[in-house]
Parts: sequence; structure tokens; C-alpha cells
Amino acid sequence: MRVLLVGAGGVGTAVTRIAARRAFFDLMVVADHDLARAEAAVAALGQDGSRFRAERVDAADESAVAGLLARHGCDVLFNATDPRFVMPLFRAARAAGVTYLDMAMSLSRPDPERPYEVCGVKLGDEQFAHTADWAEAGALALVGMGVEPGLSDVFARYAADELFDEIEEIGVRDGANLTVDGYDFAPSFSIWTTIEECLNPPVVHEAERGWFTTEPFSEPEVFDFPAGIGPVECVNVEHEEVLLVPRWVTAGRVTFKYGLGREFIETLRTLHLLGLDRTEPVTVPGADGPVAVSPRDVVAACLPDPATLGGRMHGKTCAGTWVRGTKDGAAREVYLYHVVDNEWSMAEYGCQAVVWQTAVNPVVALELLATGAWSGSGVLGPEAFPPRPFLDLLTAYGSPWGIREQ
Repeated sequence: MRVLLVGAGGVGTAVTRIAARRAFFDLMVVADHDLARAEAAVAALGQDGSRFRAERVDAADESAVAGLLARHGCDVLFNATDPRFVMPLFRAARAAGVTYLDMAMSLSRPDPERPYEVCGVKLGDEQFAHTADWAEAGALALVGMGVEPGLSDVFARYAADELFDEIEEIGVRDGANLTVDGYDFAPSFSIWTTIEECLNPPVVHEAERGWFTTEPFSEPEVFDFPAGIGPVECVNVEHEEVLLVPRWVTAGRVTFKYGLGREFIETLRTLHLLGLDRTEPVTVPGADGPVAVSPRDVVAACLPDPATLGGRMHGKTCAGTWVRGTKDGAAREVYLYHVVDNEWSMAEYGCQAVVWQTAVNPVVALELLATGAWSGSGVLGPEAFPPRPFLDLLTAYGSPWGIREQ
């Protein structure tokens, strides 16, 4: 396997450090719009970086991406950029005839008249519209293969296959007790993506109603997370699992709730009130004349890079899938989860917990594709594949998962 990894930010860098310890690929080209960042990711591997190359590429330039794939003979395009670049990279992979993998799907657009009642364009709709084209070509686009979405979807499929006869509800629940020394507000993941998913209308799926939307931060509940994290208030947030799980797993209701905390929610609401969540450029005075800038990009530029926060972070992060239903005629309720301790991920990989947890799962998926344990064609989510090989290999990577009866 020869992989083009586009994006050398926090997650992309973590991908290289995890993949460097595995033998399933021959070459990984690390490409970024900032060549220095790609070179730094490769250089940090030291003598373990012999199978890695650094390149510069504009992720929005489909022909340049396709050319880079051809020049290095890559058969996989691994998208580690933010969701703005999903479609150009998705199209570049199809044009080049290679496998495509991402961790976040094509962007949604709220219904213009009833945004908090009905769906407009849903997450992933643009990609799923090309399913027939990918399937007819015998090509695979594995979408939403990070931790959430990704591992959480694998958990949903595992629950359906092995733990339940009938599922009443699947709820992805994400929580942490992470703190960052010296910062009152320092998101541990891309603020661009965080704003996008938290301020868009959350989507819920019900078997009888289909997909519908609610108000941001709706239906608060306190969920007790394992590994000493404890109770965290979680709220509805737009996320890919709600759009993926019902395509392959039958459940009465599917939700995604994030443990954000009151302060974080109020900060996001203030950004929205001030229009600082907007992506459309505004014109501001500059030293050499007016300059067009995106308010959201300004917010991102003012905050610390999440990839640099690991040394200041303390605590654990938990991603998991709560499932309620019946097995052998009896009621059952479980929480399948994956916890990463920041102290461990920093000591072992030099990566903070949130980006490491996101990065390990697509690397596991790539290895399963390389060995043939996973195979398929079309635009497919993680639920379309057998879950047991994934969960076994994740454990073999030194990062076991857990299950708790509720």
C-alpha cells in the first residue's frame, strides 16, 4: 500500500507516528499546503521515517492532488484536512482511481426556512450522491473513519451483530475531564470544525420519522463516563454518526451528544451572536489596503494550535456508543467506549490525547484494507464492515476498548 496523507496538522502528525510502527504500507507521502509543516512531521520520525516523504499541495486543487497521487504511485488518498476540503479530495481520488478515506464528511447546509425542524443538505449527502459511480468502478470511499465518526460507528455495528437482538436506541456520547494549563479557553480539537458541528442544527434519526433537526445544544443530559472521568452534561450536536448508523444498523432512535460544558457552550453562542462563526469573508482595513478575511479563520488564528497543547494538558478523553435494546428477550443497556489518557499518549507518541485518539482509528482501518480483512466498493461508512477485526486490531495497537453494562 502507498498512501498520500493530505494534512500535516495535529491529527496528520499523529497518524505518521502511529503508522511508522506498522509494516502494512510501503510509502506514506505527507502533503500539506505548508511544506515546512509536512517536513517537520516526517523529520520528527527520525530513523523510523524512511518510508515517508514530505510534499506541498493545495488540498483544493484537484489536478495537483491527482498529479501527486500519480507521481508517487499511491493507491490510497487519506484526507486529514478539515471538512472544507472533503469534496475536492474525494473527487481527486475518484479521478485518479484510488481508494479514499476521510474522518469527516462533506458539509451540511441547514434548511433555509425551518432549520431546527427539517434537514437541508445533510452531512455526507454530496458524497453519497456518488455511490453508484464508485461502486460501478469497483472503487472504495471509506467515509467518516476517525474516532467519532469512526470507532463509534464500529461500536454500533458490533452491538447490532453480537450484543442485541433488537436495538431501541443508539446514542454516541463523548466526554472528557481534560484541562489545559494557562488557558481559560483552549479547544483540544480544530476550532473551525468545532464551530461547524456545534452551531449547526443537530440531527436526530428515528425509525418512524427519519432524519430531523433540533436546536443546538438541545436535550441536555448527564452521562457518567468511565475511567474516572465521571458525570458530564452532554447536549445534542450535529455529527456524522446520526447520518451513517441508520444506513446499515436498524435502531429506533440515533443521537449524538457531546460533553461541552456550560462555559464552552456560552463561548460558542457568543461567537455566533457576534458573527464570528461565519465563513464568508468580510472586508477589514489593512496596512496595504482593505483585506478580505473569514471571521472563523480569525478566531482559529487567535487560539492556540491544539496540536501544541499536549504538554499543558491533563486528564482523559472518552469516545463511546451507548446502546439500549433487548437480548434473548431481556432488556439490556451497554456503553462501548475507548479512553485515552493524555499522559500516556504524550509519553508514548508525543501527541495529545484527542488528536491521537482521532488518528489511531483510520490507521487501523488502512491496515485492514491492506490485508484484505476489510474490502468493498462504493461510498461506505465504518458500519458496512465487520467490526470484530477492527476491534481486535485496535487492541493489538496497544489501545484497548471497553464495554460497561449500564
